[in-house]
Amino acid sequence: MRVFHCDQYVVPLPPGHRFPMEKYRLLRELLLTRGVLSPGRLRASEPISREDLERVHTPRYLDALWTGTLSEAEVRRLGFPWSEDLLVRSRASVGGTLGAARAALEDGISGNLAGGTHHAFPDHGEGYCVFNDIAVAIRALQAERRIQRVVVVDLDVHQGNGTAAVFEGDDSVFTFSIHGEHNFPFRKQRSSRDVGLPDGVDDRAYLDVLATHLPEVLEAAGADLLFYQAGVDPLAEDALGRLSLTHAGMRERDRLVLEAAWHRGLPLVLTLGGGYAKPITATLEAHLGTYETALSVFR
Repeated sequence: MRVFHCDQYVVPLPPGHRFPMEKYRLLRELLLTRGVLSPGRLRASEPISREDLERVHTPRYLDALWTGTLSEAEVRRLGFPWSEDLLVRSRASVGGTLGAARAALEDGISGNLAGGTHHAFPDHGEGYCVFNDIAVAIRALQAERRIQRVVVVDLDVHQGNGTAAVFEGDDSVFTFSIHGEHNFPFRKQRSSRDVGLPDGVDDRAYLDVLATHLPEVLEAAGADLLFYQAGVDPLAEDALGRLSLTHAGMRERDRLVLEAAWHRGLPLVLTLGGGYAKPITATLEAHLGTYETALSVFR
């Protein structure tokens, strides 16, 4: 299992900013310290090319990012101040997802210790998402004729509105989202299948929903590749989640998705997605659990 990372690129954020930029480095270090990954499995991500980004994002938006001319409203919607470091790091995050997708087609599974930036639309970023890494990777692989049909299983607590918008009306990509109905984004987009949950849902109710819908989704998708947006913000300790899953419930969530892909011989790409627990150790443990589960299933 090759795993890509981009925490060598550091983005300066204002003091008190709520986005946990340090989690990417801390997670990589934790995976190594706990022996979940060996150094030989890790690959440094390369920044994606503008040509690859143009398959999803508009020239006007890319020009504004390249030249640092986003409007104040666009910066507020994105949630990050613009900087050259932000642009390079965001491109590397997308490069990691594309690298992981190519590796998954060869090895059966791969991961990116970043990515899952599912709130980015073709013409703007939002919710801490500059580019839509999953969408860019899908379009690149389709252009290379490596895949035809794709399924995106998005279990971040926030609906993957950007991903849904990119692929609405495209029968080659099946988007599936289980999310908090009353959580951000407050204006939802239309995925191929959406399941909105009320606040406070616990392990049993969540896992019942996933077990009910996942087999139907995979059957309907008929996919060559699965992108798993494995955000850990459904965790009860998450500051932005509003659901009540335990660490055991999160591991069972991951096991259901990973085993479903394994039994179908469906290559799988892992991306991180959200996680905003305080302290950050709860987020790190949940992300670590995803990788431990992945390695136990794809053995």
